[in-house]
Amino acid sequence: MQTQRFGRSGHMSTIVIFGAFAVGMLSQEEADAVIELIMARGVNHIDVAPSYADAELRLGPWMERYRDRFFLGCKTQLRDREEAHAELHRSLERLRVDRFDLYQLHAVATMEELEACFAPGGSLEAIVEARDEGFTKHLGITSHGPHAPAVLIEALNRFDFDSLLFTLNFQMWADKAYRRDASRLMQIAEQRDIGTMVIKTWARGPWGDKEHRYHTWYEPFDDAEMVEKALRFNLSQPVTGVISAGDARLLPMILDAAERFQPMDDAEQATLLATAGEYKSIFTEF
Repeated sequence: MQTQRFGRSGHMSTIVIFGAFAVGMLSQEEADAVIELIMARGVNHIDVAPSYADAELRLGPWMERYRDRFFLGCKTQLRDREEAHAELHRSLERLRVDRFDLYQLHAVATMEELEACFAPGGSLEAIVEARDEGFTKHLGITSHGPHAPAVLIEALNRFDFDSLLFTLNFQMWADKAYRRDASRLMQIAEQRDIGTMVIKTWARGPWGDKEHRYHTWYEPFDDAEMVEKALRFNLSQPVTGVISAGDARLLPMILDAAERFQPMDDAEQATLLATAGEYKSIFTEF
């Protein structure tokens, strides 16, 4: 699988980053098979969070043995300094590691949440302290939803984060306002050598009244052709990598597509973008 430099961290991350929510709702035996798969396919970057059900516990036995094989990113959705500090150390224990490569403010989706993180006694103070004390090398921020690029641009105006994570797929890119803000964000990231990860690559649309057949909160693309098109589209934008989907059953198709990855040319992208109107946004306010 191809790798790309994850910004100023210098780490050469695989273009698919393992989203550990995929093992959060599995038994340890089932999770072991998934982790064996990503190791066999050469994935070298993991994204996990304490909010991902039991994902930290499932990864723990593997991190204890193979910590140096992975760039390990974790995050906190708490906004209070003391609570975020406690959660960070709880994650270290559950993952059986003594440090992270990356620790992030998680799901900062609105300007109000950004203010809470940056307020005196907010969670930003906790993660800066963790970096200063050697519990993480790098600091990042993640944002979900239609306002993610605007929120992250403002975050970068206030603090020099090492990484960004935000939502991106061809349906969202078809919206002119989102494309404008996301393009500006990626331009800033490139100028400042910031690693960039994107999520919701394989979001087809909301479940609505359909049976929820996967652990994802949205309905994902689950046919090989669309899985590959969605991956190729996102990786044809100036990002470091895509986070794999939140259900392990989709992982083999995603890894296969990544190993065959070739960028989409402009004509291919335009053809895919022309179909965006066939899908509903997973974000109701979008």
